[in-house]
Amino acid sequence: MRWQPPGYGGSRRNADQVKQDGWKEQGMLAVSVEDDRLTWPEKELVRQLGERLYGKRKEDTHEQ
Repeated sequence: MRWQPPGYGGSRRNADQVKQDGWKEQGMLAVSVEDDRLTWPEKELVRQLGERLYGKRKEDTHEQ
């Protein structure tokens, strides 16, 4: 049996699994404003929350 440090060997989780685990275990939410599973009002809410917490996105600042 070979010893491997944490993070080496085994299988990797996909991005959605990491996001799901982060939400369930730590209450952290990672969501894309372009996620097709969201309705327009939900996407707008995500955009507004992001702007309030972190400021405008680079691509959004060129529109005005």
